[in-house]
Amino acid sequence: MERKSAYEVILERRSIRSFRSDPIPKEHLGKILTAAQRAPSAGNRQPWHFYVVRNYELKQALAEAAFDQEFVAQAPVVIVVCADPERSAVRYGERGKTLYSIQDTASAVMNIWLTVVELGLASCWVGAFDEARAAKALSLPSHLRPVAILPVGFPGEQGRITPRRPLEEIVTFLD
Repeated sequence: MERKSAYEVILERRSIRSFRSDPIPKEHLGKILTAAQRAPSAGNRQPWHFYVVRNYELKQALAEAAFDQEFVAQAPVVIVVCADPERSAVRYGERGKTLYSIQDTASAVMNIWLTVVELGLASCWVGAFDEARAAKALSLPSHLRPVAILPVGFPGEQGRITPRRPLEEIVTFLD
C-alpha cells in the first residue's frame, strides 16, 4: 500500500457519522495515541489526557451527553480528549489555563484525526456536548476538562466534501 502524503490525508479528511462494527486493530490504536502524544504544546506542558472508551454503556452515556448524537455510541472506540488547564497555568498563568491548554489539546485532536484517516479509519470531531455530563459519565477528576469527543471506526459511509470559503476571503498577504 502506497503511503499518502500529509497533504493528501488533510484533503481526504471528512466528518463521518456512521461506523462499521469491525474492531480497530490494537496497532492502529497505538499509532493514533502516539500521534496524539506527539502534538505540539506551549512550553512542552502536554496538558492533555486521553480516555479510550470501548464500553458500550459509557459510549452511550457520552452519546447522551453529546445531545443524543447516537453515532457516538455506534463507533467501536470513542476517544475523549481532555485538557488539564492547571498544567499549562503553572508556567503561563491565566493565558495558559484559558488558551494554551485548549490550543494544545486541539492540536492533539487534529493529530488523532489525521492519523485515523491515514489508517483507513474515520472520525468526527464532536464538540457539541454537555461538559459536566461527559465528565460525570467518565468519572473525570476535577482538574480535567473534556474538550472533544472523537468516535473512531471503519467508515460506514463515504462522507462528503463540505464547501470551503475561497482563499481570497480568508487570507490576507502583508508584503
